[in-house]
Amino acid sequence: MINKGTLVLGALIGAAAGVLLAPDKGSVTREKLKREGRDIKDQITNDFTEVKEDLSKAASSGKEKFKQDLEDFASKSSYKTEQAITFLEKQLAILKEKNKTLQKQV
Repeated sequence: MINKGTLVLGALIGAAAGVLLAPDKGSVTREKLKREGRDIKDQITNDFTEVKEDLSKAASSGKEKFKQDLEDFASKSSYKTEQAITFLEKQLAILKEKNKTLQKQV
């Protein structure tokens, strides 16, 4: 796959060579070079804007995925915490019963 930078560079070289080899007056040649330069500048600006938008979309998508993963982790952690609390409550109930039997013997 050819990247945009290579295409722009090729267009710039081709335009410059075509204008410089054309049999026109100097003022006409300079005007053509200015026009080609503006066109290439506009194309580069558009390409950079497109790349910036793509990066922004990728970053936003990554942020949303991270947020969803964090919510999933929090939810799973909450369930595991609830299981641990239930286990500890059962163990505490067992200890209370054992403590009651010890209190009766004294």
